[in-house]
Amino acid sequence: MQNKITTPADLERTQQELSIKRNLKKIKRKIVVMSGKGGVGKSTVASMIALMLSIRGNKVGLMDVDLHGPSIPNMLKISSGMNIKGQHELSPFEYSANLGVISMGMILQKQDEAVIWRGPLKISAIRQFISDVTWGELDFLIVDSPPGTGDEPLTVAQTITDAEAVIVTTPQEISLADVRKSINFCRQVKMNILGIVENMSGLKCPHCGEKIAVFSEGGGKKMAGAMDVPFIGEIPIDPEVVKLADEKQLEHILEKKESDIYRAYATLIEKIEKG
Repeated sequence: MQNKITTPADLERTQQELSIKRNLKKIKRKIVVMSGKGGVGKSTVASMIALMLSIRGNKVGLMDVDLHGPSIPNMLKISSGMNIKGQHELSPFEYSANLGVISMGMILQKQDEAVIWRGPLKISAIRQFISDVTWGELDFLIVDSPPGTGDEPLTVAQTITDAEAVIVTTPQEISLADVRKSINFCRQVKMNILGIVENMSGLKCPHCGEKIAVFSEGGGKKMAGAMDVPFIGEIPIDPEVVKLADEKQLEHILEKKESDIYRAYATLIEKIEKG
């Protein structure tokens, strides 16, 4: 019986698997922020979760695996890249003492540069984000995944086997229909669903203070009940958030502690920390 020939590629993959296991052991909780469709504010929610966890004293990593449309560097005004220490050793961008960030947007030469990659390249990049980045000891790793149930969320689910999912939706049915697919995806890959977050959940009238259901209301909560998954938060529409994200100053929401948007995220974070 012939011995199986071990190739350099086999050795490299084995080494990468060991690096992935070693790095993930240092991270207490891994949370994937998902959405069934684009345009629901998923990256804003992922960024705010990471920011608010970090200011509460948690050590947090924010990993943006939306390879084709990385928006987190823009929202957080990150213009620097990663610190490359060696062939297989990268340090995340140190956004604050408690928050490190990594994103394809930090690697691209130009902001408008297109990433034209097929599945194998995307899978390889995500695995490298986990194996080669020196995240260190973390309380939370927040993963911003692109919309849908394609290569990126599947790679994360298969690589980070104890990941938990936060699924973002908006209240209207056209969004909820795709969120049901995300819920079924999580069940198929055996990923624990931490809960559903309904974003853009009403707008407070600046004149009378009455809540306006711009995109309907209560759909996320009803759907969560029907699908037997936890409902963990309603995030209102706030024009200030749009303004700050466009101006690359999303972190300034943390200064508005009396606002509805801050209180909504604070409630969400308490539920996430409790698990």
